[in-house]
Amino acid sequence: MNPGKTTMKAPRFPLISGFRSTVLFLILAALMLPIAYVSAQDTEQVFMAVAVNEFPHDVEAYTQGLVIHNGFLFEGTGLNGYSSIRREHLETGVVLQQRDMEKKYFGEGITIFDDMLIQVTYLNREGFVYTVDEFEPVSSFRYTQQGWGLTHDGEKLIMSDGTSTLYFLDPVSFSKRGQIDVWSSNGPLTHLNELEYIDGEIWANVYPTYYIARINPETGQVNSWINCSELLDDADWHDKIDVLNGIAYDPETGRIFVTGKRWPKLYEIELIPMD
Repeated sequence: MNPGKTTMKAPRFPLISGFRSTVLFLILAALMLPIAYVSAQDTEQVFMAVAVNEFPHDVEAYTQGLVIHNGFLFEGTGLNGYSSIRREHLETGVVLQQRDMEKKYFGEGITIFDDMLIQVTYLNREGFVYTVDEFEPVSSFRYTQQGWGLTHDGEKLIMSDGTSTLYFLDPVSFSKRGQIDVWSSNGPLTHLNELEYIDGEIWANVYPTYYIARINPETGQVNSWINCSELLDDADWHDKIDVLNGIAYDPETGRIFVTGKRWPKLYEIELIPMD
């Protein structure tokens, strides 16, 4: 499929289940929120994500962050009263270790840097550092914007706040070391969510869509798109399932994994160009 002719499917997932989903949908519709989907104006290459392996995933996990480290899956979950960090067996989905957050915190993105697990929160403007082996608290830090996604490039932390801006943070002091505005041929790309740094690109889930944007970290330009709309089977749907959110990369094997909030599966994917 020619990316210039691509039309996005209407999302099959609820934004948020139940009454809150209806209210949010009406608000977004009324405001015509300018989420930059892949549209007729976009000229970037589009890839289809195809599952090459499927693994069990906790359907109660409201996924906000996803990392592969030493062969294990690390996951950060959200919602007040349900937020946690977890270490899981990749192939079985069994939770091997978990630390829950206080109810006042809505957990968001996580990353692992120098054997420390770093986590941000949504509205509290507070992040936390833990030992990666025992999940023991080491320190906390503050920031001024909302916390959504988190990753790193080996030197700097990279953080999203739901806008079109990505922030670069010092991994020790957590002070800002720069920022970029993300854009595609269709204009600014807002609602950047969970992040992963893969082979010199920033991969970002675009809330609340099935798309992942591959971003040039120097310029903020979207290099290409990944369409994940064909991963879920009809049998996977349940009344609490929510949006695509979660990208994990294993640099030792080159394997890439994605999942979503309360999705029943974790998918190892490969990318197929859409003609």
